[in-house]
Amino acid sequence: MQETKTIDDYISGFPSDVQIILQKIRKIIIESNPNLVGIINYGVPTFKLDWKNMVHFWAFKKHISIFPWPEAIEHFSHRLWQYKISKWTIQFSLDKEIPYDLIWEIVKYKIKN
Repeated sequence: MQETKTIDDYISGFPSDVQIILQKIRKIIIESNPNLVGIINYGVPTFKLDWKNMVHFWAFKKHISIFPWPEAIEHFSHRLWQYKISKWTIQFSLDKEIPYDLIWEIVKYKIKN
């Protein structure tokens, strides 16, 4: 298996319908703050601000996860009841509509805090 070196490489490894979702999530993240830097860190797309990890995303067979850190998940927990969450991640099922507006709000909150 070839090592993924860029976010484009990472996204291109998925079916076209999943690629579209990942591109939208990446666009949301980038537009939330133009100073974010996107890299591959431990094999996953990672966005940093001033060398600090802000958010990661990761695609799986049946869902896409974002990793906005525990404080953001706790802050939005009242709006995340319909998604599978853990201390570090929020899972969005690929068989349901992806809540892009909610992702935008979570990323903006994470960057601000």
